[in-house]
Amino acid sequence: MSKTTEIFGELTFNKEAMRRKLSGDVYKKLQSTIEQGTPLDEKIAGDVAHAMKEWALENGATHFTHWFQPLRGGTAEKHDSFLSYDNNGEMIEKFSASQLIQSEPDASSFPSGGIRATFEARGYTAWDPTSPAYLLETGETRTLVIPSVFLSWTGEVLDKKAPLLRSIKAINDSAIRLQKFLGNRNAKQIVLWAGPEQEYFLVSKELYAKRPDLIVCGRTIFGASPAKGQQMEDHYFGVIKDKVIHFMEDLDRQLLRRGIPAKTRHNEVAPNQFEIAVLYSEMKLAVDQNLQLMDILQRTADKHDLVCLLNEKPFAGLNGSGKHLNWSIGDNTGANYLEPSKSPLKNVSFLLTLGAMLKGVHDYGHLIRTAIADAGNDHRLGANEAPPAIMSVYLGEYLSDILNEIEGTKSLDTKKVSEISLGVQNLPKVAKDYSDRNRTSPIAFTGNKFELRAVGSSHNVGVPAMVLNVLVAYGYDYIYEKLRKMKGDSKANALSILRDIIKDTKTVRFEGDNYTSDWHQEAAKRKLRNDKNTPTALESIIDASTIKLFGKYNVMTERELQSKYEVRLEEYIRTKDIEYKIALDMAKTKILPAVLKQIKEVAVATKSASAVGVKATTLEKELNIFIQSYEKIKKGISTLESALESCDLEDDLLKKAHKYADIGGSALDDLRVLVDNAELIVSDEYWPLVKYQDLLLKL
Repeated sequence: MSKTTEIFGELTFNKEAMRRKLSGDVYKKLQSTIEQGTPLDEKIAGDVAHAMKEWALENGATHFTHWFQPLRGGTAEKHDSFLSYDNNGEMIEKFSASQLIQSEPDASSFPSGGIRATFEARGYTAWDPTSPAYLLETGETRTLVIPSVFLSWTGEVLDKKAPLLRSIKAINDSAIRLQKFLGNRNAKQIVLWAGPEQEYFLVSKELYAKRPDLIVCGRTIFGASPAKGQQMEDHYFGVIKDKVIHFMEDLDRQLLRRGIPAKTRHNEVAPNQFEIAVLYSEMKLAVDQNLQLMDILQRTADKHDLVCLLNEKPFAGLNGSGKHLNWSIGDNTGANYLEPSKSPLKNVSFLLTLGAMLKGVHDYGHLIRTAIADAGNDHRLGANEAPPAIMSVYLGEYLSDILNEIEGTKSLDTKKVSEISLGVQNLPKVAKDYSDRNRTSPIAFTGNKFELRAVGSSHNVGVPAMVLNVLVAYGYDYIYEKLRKMKGDSKANALSILRDIIKDTKTVRFEGDNYTSDWHQEAAKRKLRNDKNTPTALESIIDASTIKLFGKYNVMTERELQSKYEVRLEEYIRTKDIEYKIALDMAKTKILPAVLKQIKEVAVATKSASAVGVKATTLEKELNIFIQSYEKIKKGISTLESALESCDLEDDLLKKAHKYADIGGSALDDLRVLVDNAELIVSDEYWPLVKYQDLLLKL
């Protein structure tokens, strides 16, 4: 393996490549756009396009593509070659400024939630210069990939990235306005950081091919609990198997070549479950890199005769996979507003950022639940390895004591502000270790950042990041609007406002174990929402308060929110529909025939015993057990078919989603119990599915 510093970013049009290919003036202007968010000077687009093309051709690229993040999830790309005709009709390799800045893929088959009809095919991808272009390498083929946003012909967003970019602008405007009012003249631009930690499962490609449910759904629809699952707790941080470490080494190398700084790799809790984390980076880049990471994970696994599962709950009864989103905010001076400092001003910023987060979660925390809602995550949330669907904030003992002190202070003056600032300054730098890290909380303060632990492993982290940005922007504005109406010392006034926020948001602060039933009861008393399934959670998208909030910050219009609402409901319905249909197919064509073979074998044995005069009471009882199992599974199949028929007859989208969640989910759960019970008694010789024990232990 090459030295990491030698291969790092070799497939990325990074600063080094830009310096070599661009003039000093063009390079400076482009970096200003990338690093400071200044509008792109379109005059330099031609120079950038030429340099990008030359770099790509030198590295063996033959095509280019605008890479975007459609509403359906995942990523999308359409490849075009560099070939074109010159004025003399000769073949040349061309890549113009207009080709770099904008492309026009067929948008008709992408979900839009009613924004456009199927016959209206026009949609636009627009280059996002803040995210570096890179080379997609597939065997001997290389393609220049240009990160982009995706818009309709009429300008509405059709992707998940544009709202993130808008939310970054919103929180920038709100935070800078508040900083200026507090007297901070050095802060010119807000910087947001993110660090997604990616969990995943690996299974044998050979065994995977024998599980139709894994192939079609990404998770097992049936499967009895194995004798040895995760109860021994011997996999977590255990010795990594040779086959897996070879895969991980290859994975790290591919990530490093793409300019993605892989940092941590280890065994997770469940057998054959693992985690990878990359270095913390600027938010837009972190989101794009995580999407690339998921693709590279699956491509690299395939090379090693493995399959990477990114579904949130591929195996029942075992830990599911999440993607912890670490979030923090600072500015161009290098300050982190979630890091205590010796500066009283910065410590006031620290406390107000906590207040803004608490205010946002208190008033709109249900939108975080909405952002992480899908069919896969419904199985994971609250299942003893992930936080529940109740959104709450954990701050830790030390920070809670400081907030309690502020709450109990009757009057705030310069002296008291200094005392509080000193207390914050003395907050241990390892605050995340000062009190035990609460892994049960959905939103936990972990030293100098917040960690959103409820994100699903297959999710685009840009969606929950966007919601967090909007919620904190809202919190900052709430503080600013009150502050600007007050007279006197702005820092003392700010802490006075914070004191009220602390009192008003106590309901969303919880320092205990979020997994317990006691917390669910306590949360109900606090009137915190507990949206237990995706259809319920998605209803919040089109609430009047949501429309007003996102409209205020120009993140999404009412039409765009309605679009996302419909797309996500349809995605949920289709996911469940596929799961129910594959369950029926497997039960009818695989499970029932296997049980019949077992019935035949026992029946023959019973008949043979009787023929020679041997009383076969035990065999007769066993035969009856298998016959009952067959009949129960047949009945379970019929119940699921009836549930599907009922779902199909419903026209209202939300009601249909609820039917799939309720009667469909209940019917599948019941059928699964019957099939899993059959697995425990039917001979391995006849059982048609690879069992959990093999899937989880054999690679």
